[in-house]
Amino acid sequence: MAAEKATTKHKYVYGFAEGNKDLKDLLGGKGANLAEMTNLGLPVPPGFIITTEACKAYLATGAEPDGLAEQVATHLAALESAMGKRLGDPADPLLVSVRSGAKFSMPGMMETVLNVGLNDESVAGLARQASDGGPGSGDRFAWDSYRRLIQMFGKTVCDVPGEEFEHALDDAKRAKGTTNDLDLDADDLRALVGAYKKIFAKHTGREFPQPPREQLDLAVRAVFESWNAERAVLYRRQERIPADLGTAVNIVAMVFGNLGPDSGTGVAFTRDPATGNQGIYGDYLANAQGEDVVAGIRNTVPLQELERIDKRSYDELLRNMATLEGHYRDLCDIEFTIERGKLWMLQTRVGKRTAAAAFNIANHLVDEGMIDLDEALHRVNGAQLAQLMFPRFDLSGSPEVVTTGVGASPGAAVGRVVFTSARAVELAGQGERVILVRRETNPDDLPGMIAAQGILTARGGKTSHAAVVARGMGKTCLCGADNLDVDVKAGRFTVGGHVVNEGDIVSIDGTSGCLYLGEVPVRPSEVVQYFEGSVDPATSTDPLVVAVHRIIGHADEVRRLRVRTNADTGEDAARARRFGAEGIGLCRTEHMFLGDRRELVERLILARTESERNEALDALLPLQRADFVEIFREMDGLPVTVRLIDPPLHEFLPSLEELAVHVAVAQERGEDPGKDQALLAAVRRMHEQNPMLGLRGVRLGLVIPGLFAMQVRAITEAAAQLVAEGRDPRPEIMVPLVGAVQELETVRVEAEKIISEVTREHAVEVLIGTMIEVPRAALTAGQIAEAAEFFSFGTNDLTQMAWGFSRDDVEGAFFWRYLELGIFGISPFESLDRDGVGRLVRIAVDEGRAARPGLKIGVCGEHGGDPESVHFFHEVGLDYVSCSPFRVPVARLEAGRAVIESSGSDSR
Repeated sequence: MAAEKATTKHKYVYGFAEGNKDLKDLLGGKGANLAEMTNLGLPVPPGFIITTEACKAYLATGAEPDGLAEQVATHLAALESAMGKRLGDPADPLLVSVRSGAKFSMPGMMETVLNVGLNDESVAGLARQASDGGPGSGDRFAWDSYRRLIQMFGKTVCDVPGEEFEHALDDAKRAKGTTNDLDLDADDLRALVGAYKKIFAKHTGREFPQPPREQLDLAVRAVFESWNAERAVLYRRQERIPADLGTAVNIVAMVFGNLGPDSGTGVAFTRDPATGNQGIYGDYLANAQGEDVVAGIRNTVPLQELERIDKRSYDELLRNMATLEGHYRDLCDIEFTIERGKLWMLQTRVGKRTAAAAFNIANHLVDEGMIDLDEALHRVNGAQLAQLMFPRFDLSGSPEVVTTGVGASPGAAVGRVVFTSARAVELAGQGERVILVRRETNPDDLPGMIAAQGILTARGGKTSHAAVVARGMGKTCLCGADNLDVDVKAGRFTVGGHVVNEGDIVSIDGTSGCLYLGEVPVRPSEVVQYFEGSVDPATSTDPLVVAVHRIIGHADEVRRLRVRTNADTGEDAARARRFGAEGIGLCRTEHMFLGDRRELVERLILARTESERNEALDALLPLQRADFVEIFREMDGLPVTVRLIDPPLHEFLPSLEELAVHVAVAQERGEDPGKDQALLAAVRRMHEQNPMLGLRGVRLGLVIPGLFAMQVRAITEAAAQLVAEGRDPRPEIMVPLVGAVQELETVRVEAEKIISEVTREHAVEVLIGTMIEVPRAALTAGQIAEAAEFFSFGTNDLTQMAWGFSRDDVEGAFFWRYLELGIFGISPFESLDRDGVGRLVRIAVDEGRAARPGLKIGVCGEHGGDPESVHFFHEVGLDYVSCSPFRVPVARLEAGRAVIESSGSDSR
């Protein structure tokens, strides 16, 4: 019976020879790769791995799982046998490192303890072991190792303030008259160990633990607990790493690079992680331990110098690097130590790299026959491509950062400060580059936002109006700039003691969120020039352009999802088409009612009779028709989905507060308020407590006679005109905010009459569908599909209504707290909430196609350009995604990656 229990006991500890690189979920990235190097026959110090399952069990219960202590003892005995030493042996001690190692690399986020096994007795044995023959020659090394253990153990395991150890070290150097740690001799370090022990006892209420096994067990627990440390949680949230993975713990025999000039430590990359170029890249530091390299105590030398210092180790290292790159078929990041001429491989992993290096390396490896194009596509992502498309600042001149905010839309923008939309348009028309500075933006600012190089606001975040619109235009935007005081009337803003007046030049970085005074040099993106067509990949000498062209071309070959764009003007449509858009998935007609057309909308709203209303509609009709002619011409032969007017009409009127002030001032002066009086009455009449849930979308078309009819006629007449010109317009009319099939049926009846009338001479196929943005529409999609020829998910509003959030209000109010608490890993307005909103999408797709097989379904919310969301839309079977012109290449790439990464990949 006992034997049976022993065989069924859970396995929490693995020797290196028992693992491999495919066991990262269980052994963590570091442990799995140590196991892989061991099995490749590379010189790895012996050790073993405590699994992530042990960590999860510990975090769940607060205690080590049953059997862990015995399994550690078994593997520790095997390690001692392999090394010919015992942990903490006073005569010849085995020392070990205790390191974290999660599935995904989290550099510096969790804990490490080195030199575990040293105590008051074994320090003398270590000194003898480290001696090179001269009396006391190993003393300095041994006592330095002991002080490092107490310092790391105290800070990591027992929460002793690290600065207290630093102060004691500074005091020791000051007493010695030096600023260099290496000038402290064995006696100095022996005294420092005594000082460290006192600090440890003061803060913990106990002496530094002497039993080596107690040190080991406490260090393991500290690594487990560091999984939930604040910095680790924050890093996982930023990198979207799941919180339930846990970390493995790697216990490895210590090897020392600080035993003399024939020892050292270094980091090597098999290719340049900045550019992807082949070559020898890395740093080496003689007579040092790994933490010395990180701490910058001494300057490293280029890795090539190792050839002169220790050619035998250098040649062996290059052979090992070639082995690892060939085995992993990727850039490898390697840590190594040389102990008295013996090379040890301490760690390898697939190396982190810049976006440019990611594309270049993938392309190079295809050329070298190491991977195919499917794998190359898998190795890069849309976020990296987006980085390559934005212009960048050249910071070599170290410009001063005066404040930071939310980098809401990436890029680098330089221009003269302006505070009004009109001024932005005026100066831009004169050829000036401008930065529009506002407390916050609103729809009236759109012309100025279009004219500006970038937008800077004192309020808001990543889902504010400024951010959403800027991202849609591919425009640089910095929101919520800290301590930015904007005085529009005075034409200036103040920040950090600086006063910036209209006309002064500033530079904003929409990636880092930094604001600079004056002009910072900008480097244009070669990748955007390629997408714009000004760089020919067939003749380009830029390897990055060649790589992007090749990989995104393969994505286009394998992807199933089509990619459309959100565009409201012919100019946007033309640019999106150059970027590879296969149609327009969202043309927002409300944007056509701004500027000098606003007066016509006011006339429509103020109309008291049918005649007045028809006059306003008749005036709007040719303007709308001209808009659609321009857009259809640019998208000739491709579908264009036109959304009928969606927002509440009062958004086209001045604000209630502003009008009330104007009227009151006029009356106080005895003047006639005139038109303002009528506008104020209209605004009050139309005022709603929650306008986003009020009279908008399809409700406007049902309540305001002739409004939708005018738009349908303008769309159809524009298409008929282009057919007469021999072109191929493909209009799709989208009715917004439908919640019941009867709403759509009512609009459809009127629309079909108009379409039939207009197309008698010139046949035009006009599809009529709806935007699924109300939860009820998703839940009754089967009914709605009977009256709709297509669905397009408006995931922005669907997210608002599913969560009960007002996007314009909640981010600044409490989203930061939700992110901090881990309720959100990322804002549901940035990446689709699969569990909630995603389920509504699935229901609508399944029920819609069950009622109407072959129903065309797409998405036109901002999520259509979000890489993770694109994968979901591929998974649920949408036909297309639609996004801003600038995001079209990103969506194309991710649509291809979705095929490669889906189970049973369609392309393989």
